[in-house]
Amino acid sequence: MKIMIIEDDPKIATHLESYIEKYGYEVAVVSDFEHVMDAFYEVEPSLVLLDINLPYYDGFYWCRQIRKDSICPVIFISARTGEMDQVMAIENGGDDYITKPFHPDVVMAKIRSQLRRAYGEYASSQRERIVEVHQLKLYPERLELHFQGADISLTKNEADIIELLMSRYPRVSGREDLLEKLWDDQTFVDENTLNVNMARVRKKFVELGIHDAVETVRGAGYRLHVTWGD
Repeated sequence: MKIMIIEDDPKIATHLESYIEKYGYEVAVVSDFEHVMDAFYEVEPSLVLLDINLPYYDGFYWCRQIRKDSICPVIFISARTGEMDQVMAIENGGDDYITKPFHPDVVMAKIRSQLRRAYGEYASSQRERIVEVHQLKLYPERLELHFQGADISLTKNEADIIELLMSRYPRVSGREDLLEKLWDDQTFVDENTLNVNMARVRKKFVELGIHDAVETVRGAGYRLHVTWGD
């Protein structure tokens, strides 16, 4: 597993590098902050630790660029403690958020958690997962949704929400469950964040010709509504 560190404070970057390497991971530290994606393509990391305040472009920008080509976990590490910064991290494709100052053991626990979630304990022996409901097929690792010969690309958040709705069908997916699926610590998620993501999910279904696929269950959450038949 390769861990990429995108942090412009050399002391913090070196501290993280030496600590993570103790656990047997290969670490690459970015030094050219104007061409971060060049380093990303060269290293092909399994996970990225990403600061927000960077020269040239901020971490939100670079996370969006990473998400165009990769679903590897991105953990933001920042001195910013505001809730809106953490919401922005989610909206721009982040998977977790650690505030500075941090304890290195916490960083390692977060890294391990995200690697397990993304690749599994035995990723090399796992087959590709497919979630299917009435001919609707979700490929979570590809971030693709297929229906009757058509397919569309999804963001990670969209794929996470659709996976939960499909796996719970015909049961209701609670708002808390959906928030937890989007973010490990739902304390920092604004209610509007879920509403925005649900609106995007509904649009994706419409793009496939499926209308009214997500039912709002007042006071409970959301449920997949099969309107397209068997």
